[in-house]
Amino acid sequence: MSEAQLNPLDSTGGVPAQVPPPETSPDTITGDLGEAQLAGCLALDQAALGGFWSAGQWATELVDPRRPGLGLWRQGALVAMACGWLIVDELHLSLVVVDPRQRRQGLGRRVVEALLERAEGLGAKRATLEVAADNVAALGLYGALGFQTAGRRCGYYRDGRDALIQWRNLGRGGG
Repeated sequence: MSEAQLNPLDSTGGVPAQVPPPETSPDTITGDLGEAQLAGCLALDQAALGGFWSAGQWATELVDPRRPGLGLWRQGALVAMACGWLIVDELHLSLVVVDPRQRRQGLGRRVVEALLERAEGLGAKRATLEVAADNVAALGLYGALGFQTAGRRCGYYRDGRDALIQWRNLGRGGG
């Protein structure tokens, strides 16, 4: 085990260093994002979403067993991730992020599909999410994965945009 894995604090003030999963293939989906990947999650969140979640929110997300998260790594860097919350028998997709320099390569689809499969294995029967009504790329992805719009949340986002509530069943015929 490397020193970075034993002591994931870097020299820039105590922020945990990015620690990739143990597999070393060029594109690796890890079964879990955990505390060791905090810096990678923060960096990808900042690059793609401008810091949607704080370090504290990420720390909570990464340790809660009812909040599965999967990441896709390229050359040791986290380039895509999908996170969710398991609530009884439903998965709520809370975050899907792809590095802006790596978009339009199917990475978002790969992490979402893997998370849906993982959630089904944990007993989820349905999945839900909110997506900005004007996010054409995300709507295309979710539509291709079998999600259907079930409602609208007006003014849901900080900038006043509406969110569409989408659902899909998991398992055979789910998507």
